[in-house]
Amino acid sequence: MYSFHYQKALSVAQASAALARSGESRLLSGGMTLIPSLKHRLIQVDELIDIRGIPGLSDIRMEGDQLWIGAGATHQQVARSPQVRAFSAGLADLAGLIGDPQVRARGTLGGSVANNDPAADYPAAVLGLAASIVTSQREIAADDFFKGMFATALAADEVIQGLRFAPPLKSAYAKFRHPATGYAMAGVFVAQTATGWRVAVTGATDGVCRWSEAEAATGQSPAGLQFVHDGVLDDIHAPAAYRAHLVGHLYAQALANLS
Repeated sequence: MYSFHYQKALSVAQASAALARSGESRLLSGGMTLIPSLKHRLIQVDELIDIRGIPGLSDIRMEGDQLWIGAGATHQQVARSPQVRAFSAGLADLAGLIGDPQVRARGTLGGSVANNDPAADYPAAVLGLAASIVTSQREIAADDFFKGMFATALAADEVIQGLRFAPPLKSAYAKFRHPATGYAMAGVFVAQTATGWRVAVTGATDGVCRWSEAEAATGQSPAGLQFVHDGVLDDIHAPAAYRAHLVGHLYAQALANLS
């Protein structure tokens, strides 16, 4: 691990100002991706800014008919929240399928979304539910936020404060877990919203994406529907054809579990 400076931020504004000082600063919340990356010297930082404990950053609450989840809310909090369960069973189920109990107790929604790992679960729910990502500077629609593998629309000094979800009519998530890590070899989030069906795929490609063909076909038989994407992953864990097949299977499974 390389040496770095450590700072405990007491507010979102303080964290944003610290990020602006150096392009090599990183935020620390759950640390489920950041800490291993530092230990293996995959990344180097000048300053580590700890945002754990900032007041209000882990709140889960209803705002009218919309659900607010703070960026610091852990996967375990989301999975166990009665408000989340009543609002979207698919979102609560997804949070409960992330990693293992230790990861769920430490990892956070904001960290997962900001990191945008192509095998992460949360991006599928955020995109599938058409959530808004609220930062220290603006509000970003999910369709405009995810930019590809480990890339997002966040500016260097932007801090995610939380996510806002409009109520779905139905939702469900289905996932094929990597046996060692619990990451999604493929995962499919299906949601029926006020504006129509949304189907988001994670784990199978170089970044979370919507499956437009499935969205158009939802409500009909999924038989014969094939997932086609230029960035389907082909690696030591699974060939591209297998991952594409998994997507179709998981889509049918999610449809059967809609609630």
